[in-house]
Amino acid sequence: MDPRHAELLEHADREELGRRLRAARLARGLTQGEVADDLMSVAFLSRIESGHRGPSYPALTELATRLGVTVDSLLGEPDRHVVDEIRLALDYAELSLESGQPADAETHLRSALERLDTSRIDGMRDRARLLHARCLEATQREDDAIVELEELADDEHVDGVTRIKAGIALCRIYRDTGDLGRAIECGQRVMTYVEEAGLEACDEAVQLSVTLAAAHFEHGDTGHAVRMCQKAIARAESLGTARARASAYWNASAMQARRGDVAAAVPLAERALALLGEGQDARNLALLRGEVGRLQLELDPPALDDARHNLEQAAAEMEWSPSTSSDRAQVLLGLARAAYLSGDVPASRDLVAQVHSVANGHLPLAEAEAWALLGSTYAAEGDVPEASSCFQRAVLTLSAIGADRSAAQLWFDLADLLEGVGLTEAASDAYRRAAASTGLRARVASSTYARS
Repeated sequence: MDPRHAELLEHADREELGRRLRAARLARGLTQGEVADDLMSVAFLSRIESGHRGPSYPALTELATRLGVTVDSLLGEPDRHVVDEIRLALDYAELSLESGQPADAETHLRSALERLDTSRIDGMRDRARLLHARCLEATQREDDAIVELEELADDEHVDGVTRIKAGIALCRIYRDTGDLGRAIECGQRVMTYVEEAGLEACDEAVQLSVTLAAAHFEHGDTGHAVRMCQKAIARAESLGTARARASAYWNASAMQARRGDVAAAVPLAERALALLGEGQDARNLALLRGEVGRLQLELDPPALDDARHNLEQAAAEMEWSPSTSSDRAQVLLGLARAAYLSGDVPASRDLVAQVHSVANGHLPLAEAEAWALLGSTYAAEGDVPEASSCFQRAVLTLSAIGADRSAAQLWFDLADLLEGVGLTEAASDAYRRAAASTGLRARVASSTYARS
């Protein structure tokens, strides 16, 4: 006896089961007497078909054999070979995504979704929808991905882990595109669901927590963000899984770096890299290698050889893992900076050009940083007019972002660079913008005082 079939039969709708039996019998052109034969009376089979009685499991199995159908189909479940084919298509889609081939992933998903339109398979449709959203993100269709992910994250019929994964992706996309308010709102909404459903003790809950913490940090609530990360690390250590621990350490590293403590950030990032290397998460492994490489460039003195090694490996991994244009632009920027610091100006300029090609007008922060770096290469050669032009292009590009905490450091760097080439007024403006981006405003005393 198949325990799954026995349980399904116990909870089956008798009328629905009867209708399926009758439809299968008529499809074969058989009478009730021919089917019942020596198994049961015609009257009993008639009552089963009308939904007034239910067959025993052995009787159902024999009826399926005589009608040339499967027990699954009589119970309203898809045939196992159909389930296996859909699962295989989803596995291929996920593998294609991890291999950096979103177009192939969409082909496999299309096949799976067509079958899922006519088959009721718990969980598989939700997995297919999540993979489809990942495909949309990987092919720079973020708006469409957001629509799909919002529906998944808010659907109470979707399983808990899938809802959390959708929330993580949503929070990350909103954060990466600069919509920090929405990143925090959607992340907190899913976090509330996690707590109410008692799902805190899973890897995905830890990842959601640190992703939300990063959004809070970018928004300027650094104290709350750091506390969230500390709690996430403690929970990850208690879970003991490499993926959860890597996620917590990674985000803690990023926050230390943004607070200016690069020396504390690097060992945290290296710890995360070692933990993530134990798994098979190609995309995040490539991202983390790039992050470690960029942090190593910020050390005093920069760890150039180690940084270049990590950045080159990250770039190679992004060739076959599902990376976004933002991911690739950041790694190219790291490589361009490494080339500049090592004195290879032509290589640095070539890499900057690649950053602009990848960004294609859609990543203003990366493009502004690229213009600033290009200007630095000209300044190093004494070409002040060309350096000034590049720095001003950086200012124009960065101005499109507005007051964004993520832009504050670059505004500050630009102010120093502009001052270095004699553009004093532009430098002062950049310093003001750097302060504004962190939330600082001048407190000017009023010239009018109340008189008694």
